[in-house]
Amino acid sequence: MSINIILQARMSSTRLPGKVLKPILGKPMLAHQLLRLQQLTRVNNIIVATSDEVSDDEIEQLCHNLEFPCYRGNLHNVLDRYYQTSQHYPSEHIIRITGDCPLIDVDIINSVIDLHLSTDADYSSNCAPATLPDGLDVEIFTAKVLFKTWQQAKKLSELEHVTPFMRSHPELFNCQNYHYHTDYSHLRWTVDEPEDFQLVKQIFGHLYPDKPYFNFADILELMTKKPALMKINRNFERNEGLLKSQRADSNTINSSKE
Repeated sequence: MSINIILQARMSSTRLPGKVLKPILGKPMLAHQLLRLQQLTRVNNIIVATSDEVSDDEIEQLCHNLEFPCYRGNLHNVLDRYYQTSQHYPSEHIIRITGDCPLIDVDIINSVIDLHLSTDADYSSNCAPATLPDGLDVEIFTAKVLFKTWQQAKKLSELEHVTPFMRSHPELFNCQNYHYHTDYSHLRWTVDEPEDFQLVKQIFGHLYPDKPYFNFADILELMTKKPALMKINRNFERNEGLLKSQRADSNTINSSKE
């Protein structure tokens, strides 16, 4: 059995351009995330899937410096980028991670892997629905499901966000969801806005020096001691990018009917 992580990352974020390479304690945010993911023992490869735009040359250079493989493809059709990456780096199962999640927790990833394999699932996640903070999202699917999705997905949201087609077709796929025993989905630990980055920098500043691979529980304990941290970015909507794409889907469908 083989499992690869494909981590999507780009410099051209509209809300916080260049966020994936913004420095945290002297190291690019993406470097922190890759080194955290490297703690996983059941993963064969961690591949960064970035675009073929000149703006993403720096991401490829970082991957080269850190000795992580990098594949470059379509900027906007991320589904195609994922599929082409999977063809260059084949595996039976693929874990999808996004480059705006520097606090990703390997123990949570392992829990989703366990669920996925034990249920013989086609697609598994911890975000449909979410019970963990935004920024700890994990999705895993089989290479066969990715191929079928690549063949059949048509909507903008399905191409830009890779997995909505899988989640919206339970008649085609065995979909499983990991539920944490306590609901922390109201917390936001992803990086899309300047305030998000400020929060993450503070979390690293408090925890990294003593424990470089701090985990979910460590962050919760920190926030209990310093509740003001939770106020830094509390005004932003979860999955705003996906919701924007889905609204564009609706507008396209409505326009075609006129």
